[in-house]
Amino acid sequence: AGSQLREIFDKINNLLSGKSVLSGGRTVSVTQHPQGLDFVYYKLAEKFVNQGEEEVASHHDAAFPIAVVASGIWELHPRVGDLFLAHLHKKCPYSVPFYPALKEGTSMEEYQRMLGYQVKDSKVEEQDHFLKRMSGLIRLYAAIIQLRWPYGNKQGAHPHGLNYGWRWLAQMLNMEPLADVTATLLLDFLEVCGNALMKQYQVQFWKVMLLIREDYIPRIEAITTSGQMGSLMRFKQFLEKCLQQKEIPLPKGALQSSFWRS
Repeated sequence: AGSQLREIFDKINNLLSGKSVLSGGRTVSVTQHPQGLDFVYYKLAEKFVNQGEEEVASHHDAAFPIAVVASGIWELHPRVGDLFLAHLHKKCPYSVPFYPALKEGTSMEEYQRMLGYQVKDSKVEEQDHFLKRMSGLIRLYAAIIQLRWPYGNKQGAHPHGLNYGWRWLAQMLNMEPLADVTATLLLDFLEVCGNALMKQYQVQFWKVMLLIREDYIPRIEAITTSGQMGSLMRFKQFLEKCLQQKEIPLPKGALQSSFWRS
């Protein structure tokens, strides 16, 4: 409910503002230790990112309540935003976007980690689990860039707004696609913030959508094996539907104004 979200937001904001907050049955304050605030900034940013790869990965709708709190905290405490991006880019280089290259002297295990895979006891996680986590992280990012905390004073611009999403999309399309990964993440991204980008960039946006269909999809197809077709087919269907209807629907789970009255 909207009222619960306000409570969570106020508690985090109070903690970062140096006020005493009740946590785990005791009162804590960042002023209790000289590095208290830095530590809390770091851990909070890390927690937001973890929620992307855990909660949002499993429940896509969770992206919006988490993102609106993260966006509002980012606006009031810019350091959290910087650290959020640092944690996000480390866990999911595709959010930069960046595809790390295998350099001489780098072990395969280390390289898998650079690509965002979890490696435990020299065992690399399954591809579908990896893609699920990356989807959660991209969906959280795509939600943050379009949402603002509704109770702020909104004097300035969004600290990391839609222009960053437009840049991310353009950079993705300037890179050689990766089988499985590129189609999955482009679909995740456009499902979540395609509607907002469409409203903001209008004609330019549709030009990019046409470019994806005419030029980029064939490039993904060229590197995709028959076993990796699922994500590409889903992306193609989504794209065709949007281009036919000249509309990208509002994302499932988007917060309506009625939510804040709950």
